[in-house]
Amino acid sequence: MSPRLSTVILPVHRWHEGGRDRWRRAEELGFHTAYTYDHLSWRTFRDGAWFGALPTLTAAATATERLRLGTLVTSPNFRHPVTLAKELISLDDISGGRVTLGIGAGGSGFDATALGQEAWSPRERADRFAEFVPLLDRLLTEGAVTERGTHYTAEEARNIPGCVQRPRLPFAVAATGPRGLKLAARHGQAWVTTGDPKLYENGTPEESRAALRGQNERLTAACAEIGRDVSELDRILLTAFTPDRNGPLESVDAFVDFAGRHAELGFTEIVIHAPIPDSVFDVDPKVFERIATEAPAQLA
Repeated sequence: MSPRLSTVILPVHRWHEGGRDRWRRAEELGFHTAYTYDHLSWRTFRDGAWFGALPTLTAAATATERLRLGTLVTSPNFRHPVTLAKELISLDDISGGRVTLGIGAGGSGFDATALGQEAWSPRERADRFAEFVPLLDRLLTEGAVTERGTHYTAEEARNIPGCVQRPRLPFAVAATGPRGLKLAARHGQAWVTTGDPKLYENGTPEESRAALRGQNERLTAACAEIGRDVSELDRILLTAFTPDRNGPLESVDAFVDFAGRHAELGFTEIVIHAPIPDSVFDVDPKVFERIATEAPAQLA
């Protein structure tokens, strides 16, 4: 089975100055899903325009008809399950049930301290994520939820009428460690990875694929532990963070080779970044569009 092709549109453009057009174009090009990052700012884009993910996706929902929409990824760094659930149910309704929630534990970047808190340790991020995801699951599937956890509390939180998608909108859980993979196995409809970050600077594509094979095997084991068939989960690779970097976007042939090799590892969806000039995602827009329109047929 050939992998689906999706894209990421970073929220760096004013809506009426090209922002809306990028989402409409993603639909015209036939992408399965268009995601955006759910950050307050991100790396080299910190001192430039950067808009909120959920308002952007809401606008995109009204500008498109078929394109699935999603975050890649939301994290607990500046989100709370109760308020997030209300916003997601609203977005799912406005989009007519076209939303996927990419969700991860978060990192130590700008979002980690923007609210004035100390950056959480890796253990605390994992602890919070392990509480955040199950509570959000309940909030999106039950009409009223009361729960008092170590990090998150809900007091008669009501989310009527719930999601358009039943029993709730799908979760795509980003994880590489054992605790995160267990959450993906139990709560995810998809699993997301960017590869092994330790290999980004000095690794080889072969080493990266070996690492991804190992992640897939650990996901399979996590599913088996709870009696779940791993084939029930989509497996999503967000590109540009493996040693290949933007190499797969240099030509249609390069992308087909890259995507085919990763499909052999079990990935069902490949996500590429929409071009942004003078950034780490500066690729030829014409090649990007050719990949969108020509590569799927070659991968079939």
